[in-house]
Amino acid sequence: MSKKTVLITGSDGLIGSEAVEFYSKKGYTIIGIDNNSRKKFFGKDASVLWNRKILKDRFPNYNHVNLDIRNEKEINKIFEEHKNNIKLIIHAAAQPSHDWAATNPILDFQVNAMGTQILLEATRNYCKEVPFIFTSTNKVYGDKPNYIKLKEIKTRYQPEHNSEFVSGIDENMSIDQSVHSVFGASKVAADIMVQEYGKYFSMNTVSFRGGCLTGSNHSGTQLHGFLSYLMKCVATNSNYTIYGYKGKQVRDNIHSKDLINAFDHFFKEPKQGEVYNIGGGLESNCSMIEAIEISKKITGNKFDYSYLDKNRIGDHIWYVSNLEKFKKHYPGWELKYNVEEILIEIYEKNVQRWITENK
Repeated sequence: MSKKTVLITGSDGLIGSEAVEFYSKKGYTIIGIDNNSRKKFFGKDASVLWNRKILKDRFPNYNHVNLDIRNEKEINKIFEEHKNNIKLIIHAAAQPSHDWAATNPILDFQVNAMGTQILLEATRNYCKEVPFIFTSTNKVYGDKPNYIKLKEIKTRYQPEHNSEFVSGIDENMSIDQSVHSVFGASKVAADIMVQEYGKYFSMNTVSFRGGCLTGSNHSGTQLHGFLSYLMKCVATNSNYTIYGYKGKQVRDNIHSKDLINAFDHFFKEPKQGEVYNIGGGLESNCSMIEAIEISKKITGNKFDYSYLDKNRIGDHIWYVSNLEKFKKHYPGWELKYNVEEILIEIYEKNVQRWITENK
């Protein structure tokens, strides 16, 4: 087994498990940190233990550590033990729902902000030169994107043709003077600290501000995991509720494989304190009602949804990532998946498990 090690937090979740597979196949030893907090946050349907079992069965170089990232003493032990072998850190552990965060703002901040701080400081003390990749979020912009002048068409909202945002939202959008949600605010704190460690301590840190991150490894729930949860509801004829904006709110969606490929490009040519908006961009986006129609076509199921004419606080009406900065810095990277391809994969890989769970 190689001594070259990749440390991954949230290793049993969507992004973490994709990273485990990617770097395991490249011959790295993986240290995966995950304590299945999703079950605590969102209930048993959000548990990632099914995914952990797959990782352990498939990858003998996957070493799982059942640990809360807020446990500074134990985190430091791991870094001290492996410091000379660690080549990359991917921090994907989080409390990921802006709805749930409002129910327990202190725990949300402890996980998202303090957990990130603990990992950054451990990196600085034990392996300062190692690239540190942080999975941030577009929620750091709060509801600023909702001030973009939009027009309404049949199935979606979109920017006016002369808008500066026709190619998507770039990294120059302000994060100030907006409603972020409690979750968005805790991720802002983490995002800024990741940048600061890069700029102040000259470390190879990066914040990837993701749109909707998705893929077949997602344990989607009502409060988190848009495409995965939607497809599960359509496939099992379960209730699904759209909140506001006539279901015409638009999200860009990036497959976890495309995101990990972006991470790997940064790993090979790291920068200090960098920030990138990352998502499906103009190539992979949809409104909620468009996603429902695609899912119905894939499953062949008749499906109806509930609608509440009240949007979630801080929710975006239209968010599509402008990918130009990342593509300029890493011209070898490109998207491989679009929305329909993502939904087909989610359905084909999970439908039997969902049916079994619903019996």
